[in-house]
Amino acid sequence: MLSKISKFAVLTSGGEAPGMNACIRAVVRSCVYHQLGVVGVHRGYDGLIDGDYEPMQASSVRNIIHRGGTVLRSARSQRFRTPEGMDTAYQAMRTADIDGLIVIGGDGTFRGALEFSQRHTIPVIGIPGTIDNDLHGSDFTIGYDTALNTVVEAVDKIRDTAASHDRLFFIEVMGRDAGLIALRAGIAVGAEDILVPEHPQSVERLLENLETAHRRKKLSSIVIVAEGEKEGNVFKLAERVRQQMPGKYDVRVAVLGHIQRGGSPTCADRVLASRLGIGAVEKIMAGETGKMVGIINNELALTPLSLAVKHINTIPSDWMRVVEILSI
Repeated sequence: MLSKISKFAVLTSGGEAPGMNACIRAVVRSCVYHQLGVVGVHRGYDGLIDGDYEPMQASSVRNIIHRGGTVLRSARSQRFRTPEGMDTAYQAMRTADIDGLIVIGGDGTFRGALEFSQRHTIPVIGIPGTIDNDLHGSDFTIGYDTALNTVVEAVDKIRDTAASHDRLFFIEVMGRDAGLIALRAGIAVGAEDILVPEHPQSVERLLENLETAHRRKKLSSIVIVAEGEKEGNVFKLAERVRQQMPGKYDVRVAVLGHIQRGGSPTCADRVLASRLGIGAVEKIMAGETGKMVGIINNELALTPLSLAVKHINTIPSDWMRVVEILSI
């Protein structure tokens, strides 16, 4: 049975991810298709509290599908974490006659949406938008594919200079709690070693691998390090190698940083964002709430927000075996 929702609000929250604009576009045009009102909320949950709403039409999202970032802007709201902030947001929505909320973001975004939906009666649906790809309930999250391709392109260029000057590069990529960017990108660029928080590797093991590579006369190497690596940050790891393998490698460090969040989304991210945006609108119209839409085995799937917010904290051992075999 269809719910009696007549006007939606859509917002982006937390770290931006390429493809968020494509998702906003899909949400807005799906609402227009179904003859529903829709407003864009600027600045995430802060904008929800402040009533920073923009009525949107199909023309409002023209020529944004290819743009990185988010036209609605994003923020991490401290006020929304308080009961008073949530109550103010609820009253602002009621004043604007908004009776459905769609949030695009990651773990923190969904935790806020879950608490908000439990405290108030506004139906809420989440859409996974995070480059880390670390949410339960979807094979891929919006922005992950673009981030991977950004990393691969950057590391390919770094490898050119590494080979030209016989250098060992430690390259840090994003992934404080999840090493999926490091893992896939590292395999794709032919990294000699990949360090991820899910499979802690001792510095001694890293040194053994580099020593083996040196005996094979591999004078240039790439080591990909997820920023959440538990052995220490990329600069400390590089310094350990300099101290314990003096004269064997010309060690350099590159931190890719926020370039991984930017850029025009790939085809895969644009298509994923479009499917999820439409799916979110139609699922909440059908009475679903407190859930995240995702794609599992190429089919639209729903996952309770209480489960979606739990990070994926394992990497199958066969993936690490691929790394081991290809690094020789």
